[in-house]
Amino acid sequence: MNKMKLWTILGLGLGFILIIVLFTDMAPERNQGGLSFTVSQRWNLPSELDEISGIVYLENGKIAAVQDEDGIIFIYDLNEKKVDREIAFGDKGDYEGLAVNKADAYVLRSDGTIIEIKNFENADRTVNTYRTPFSGKNNVEALELDVERNSLLISPKDMDLGSDRYKGVYGFSLETKKIESEPLFKLDMGDKALKRFRENDLAKTFRPSDLAIHPKTKEIYMLEGSKPKLLILDADGNVKNAYGLDKKMFPQPEGITFDNEGSLYIASEAKKGGNGTITQLKLKE
Repeated sequence: MNKMKLWTILGLGLGFILIIVLFTDMAPERNQGGLSFTVSQRWNLPSELDEISGIVYLENGKIAAVQDEDGIIFIYDLNEKKVDREIAFGDKGDYEGLAVNKADAYVLRSDGTIIEIKNFENADRTVNTYRTPFSGKNNVEALELDVERNSLLISPKDMDLGSDRYKGVYGFSLETKKIESEPLFKLDMGDKALKRFRENDLAKTFRPSDLAIHPKTKEIYMLEGSKPKLLILDADGNVKNAYGLDKKMFPQPEGITFDNEGSLYIASEAKKGGNGTITQLKLKE
């Protein structure tokens, strides 16, 4: 009888551990930065998206994505859990950011080049290329559509055009196809919200890998992949909060987007022996 009780207890214990392992991603999380959130869903991506670098939520549960080696926009179906289409737009290159404005897609290369793919989902799509003042030394990754300004928002990962004291967020006009000479706002590397992340090399305090605008609050969410962080700014570019992200869950978060309801999606590159992922979050600030 005692042996039977022991085996029963062991069996229950193992079952409990298994449940924790299987469902840990679905439980509320709180990391050292104080960010509380629930993971709604998580997708392990196919190998062609191991280097996923930019994402945009489309309609009907689909995500448009680029990865930083191939000139391809991947359409990933969240419901079917597979790549639905591949849309080629260029040769191999270091592609880091993605934005979609109605029928047109925009891809950002790390040297600051913007590639416009008109009617990107159609066979008769056309491709245009626009240079900006950025170069490879700026290492530009963050790109987002700003509907209200009719612009793309761009921010450098490394040195800014003007200073290592701040990272500017610049507007690229979709009307003139030119970038504004002055940033719309400046992210001060000395901001008190970034104090615990401060580096000796000030420019490395926060290195934007992507940004997204919340569809309802208009807050700006900025992501860092190098040392995973999430920064939340108000609509005027003032820092509200800065959080460290769990590197086990987000080993290298490179892409961020919102759906129309305000659910947040973060794409992370694959860690050694694993898959790239897309994680849907509901924040609890």
